[in-house]
Amino acid sequence: MSTPLKVVAVSGGTSRPSRTLALTEAIVSEVGKHLAIDTHLIELGNIARPLGGALWRKELPETVEHELRQIESADLLVVAAPVYRGTYPGLFKHLFDLIGQDALIDTPVLLAATGGSERHALVLDHQLRPLFSFFQSLTLPIGVYASESDFANYRVASDALQARIELAAERAAALLRGQTHALRKIA
Repeated sequence: MSTPLKVVAVSGGTSRPSRTLALTEAIVSEVGKHLAIDTHLIELGNIARPLGGALWRKELPETVEHELRQIESADLLVVAAPVYRGTYPGLFKHLFDLIGQDALIDTPVLLAATGGSERHALVLDHQLRPLFSFFQSLTLPIGVYASESDFANYRVASDALQARIELAAERAAALLRGQTHALRKIA
């Protein structure tokens, strides 16, 4: 039996209930249907206060430092951010400002975002993809954007959104299976 892949999911919202959290959990669940995974979920709201009070990584409490190490050691990152005023929140960016510059090289990242309407959908390609390109991560070609109308009671309620989640998970799984196979050949 193969070792499960370490999937670290970051839900970049700070409130509860949260559509961003619901989307994050739906994506991770779908990835789990295709691959053996071990999941670690990071909710930004749970670490917001100590994270926001630190200018440097050395100022972080161990609980937040632990979460940064989880991100840096992921086999796959699932990163979902809410869109506020046309971009991801500053605290979300601050979290990634504290990640080691070389820690995410070649790490596959499945991007997702939520917003009030479809007009924010380009945040995936114009905001999130460049952020992870800086880290030299492998942003997966299919991201998932969801607007407020895609949810009912903070659960995925749109067939179109569910189809996007399924396609993104299928493609991520295919890439990860191929990557794992290629790495075994090299070793």
